[in-house]
Amino acid sequence: MESAGKRSWEMDSSSDRSRSHPVNYFSADFAIRLLLFASSVVGVVVLATSKQTTMVPIPMAPFFVSRTAQFDHAAGLIYMFSALVAAAGYSFVTMITSATAVRKQSPSTKLLLNLLILDAIMAGVMAAATGSGGGVAFIGLKGNSYVRWNKICGVYEKFCRHVGSSVGFSLLSSIALILLVILSAVSLHRRAH
Repeated sequence: MESAGKRSWEMDSSSDRSRSHPVNYFSADFAIRLLLFASSVVGVVVLATSKQTTMVPIPMAPFFVSRTAQFDHAAGLIYMFSALVAAAGYSFVTMITSATAVRKQSPSTKLLLNLLILDAIMAGVMAAATGSGGGVAFIGLKGNSYVRWNKICGVYEKFCRHVGSSVGFSLLSSIALILLVILSAVSLHRRAH
């Protein structure tokens, strides 16, 4: 009987401790922000180096013309590039915030709420940018016979590999931002209960 009473007292005291100092998830938050920073910087570098020049035949003529493919020739890729740059800058600033919050025993609820809102906005921007870049990459790979857009990936292989890789890194950045939103929501939920 005494041991049961002692156990319930120990459970009550441990639950009091967890209420007084909520669990600090900022170590995981920092690691995910580091992943976000790395994936967005690599995505920017890969997309920026996607330029390729090749000789293209002129239809109904025996001539070849030098043509260059680069990311700033497509609005969808420009948007993805801009979003990746914004995500890299955002992740760097919030990584510093997260690093300072790791040292605190209980970071403020206001900080968690602000990060949740900003992460959700950035996740939306990155998801739209990934879709935009992916659409351009898909048309480059498959073409569109209905509007007579030819496939270009057979001619500009390096360019297409770079664009496809950059879309992959953009997708990784989007997933990292979604994980950050979930982590902040769980942290806020734990504080409320």
